[in-house]
Amino acid sequence: MVHSRVAAVQMVSSADIHANIASASRLIAKAAAAGAALVVLPENFAVLDGGPQAQFAEHEGDMNGLLQGFLSAQARLHGIELVAGTIPLLTRPSRDGVDAELLTDGRVRPASLVFDRQGGIIARYDKMHLFDVEVSDRQARYAESDSFEAGDEVVVVDTGVARLGLTICYDLRFPELFRRLFNERAELVTVPSAFTRVTGEAHWEVLLRARAIENQCYVIGAGQGGVHNERRETYGHSMIVDPWGRVLDVLADGEGIVVADIDLPALHELRRKMPVFSHRRL
Repeated sequence: MVHSRVAAVQMVSSADIHANIASASRLIAKAAAAGAALVVLPENFAVLDGGPQAQFAEHEGDMNGLLQGFLSAQARLHGIELVAGTIPLLTRPSRDGVDAELLTDGRVRPASLVFDRQGGIIARYDKMHLFDVEVSDRQARYAESDSFEAGDEVVVVDTGVARLGLTICYDLRFPELFRRLFNERAELVTVPSAFTRVTGEAHWEVLLRARAIENQCYVIGAGQGGVHNERRETYGHSMIVDPWGRVLDVLADGEGIVVADIDLPALHELRRKMPVFSHRRL
């Protein structure tokens, strides 16, 4: 497909997993009705600050599980490709035909799954960079490594829309990961996120635009955007950025969607005229 419409879903998820799923369902339907062929959910779309993530975690590929069953059904129902934000998984990715290992230390893998139009999983990326930082907000300290085990694999997958590179939230601050995706010829990169309001106001847009410009690709940032509880507030401003760094659509706060058309011939022409890929020295 030459010109395809894509969408990012913005949510204000809570600790109520069933309410979050209902909101995601409504917003996915809205994106599909707007003509989106690929839809991206935000990080932690199903549950945000609901206690230990392991209580909601599933085994990869368990379509009887609440989360993966829902996501698979949504992709099939709307005939879309779905980048499912992140969900907690109890298993590490299986490799070379070896069964996936089960995590046993109480932590989970924060995984971004990609579902095809038939509801099958075609890719999995586990968040590589964990957010262990201090921020000048009410929560003050974030320690993802207490609950999550980091991934270690760069993931690119061909979809019906574009060659897709996968990242998650804090990964946005690590340009070397995006360069690896560029080296793998990614045309579109997804960034499901839950950026804090403080760090988002300072860095979210400039980082999304920089990653798009320097890697000559489209970038979709699907964020959480609002007040989740007395301590947690996220920045929102979900947006779609083109390879020239232009913001094609943005939603500041609250639930909703952003939608844009991607133009792969224009992307390839830009890469031809300004061949950054072949000019690399390092």
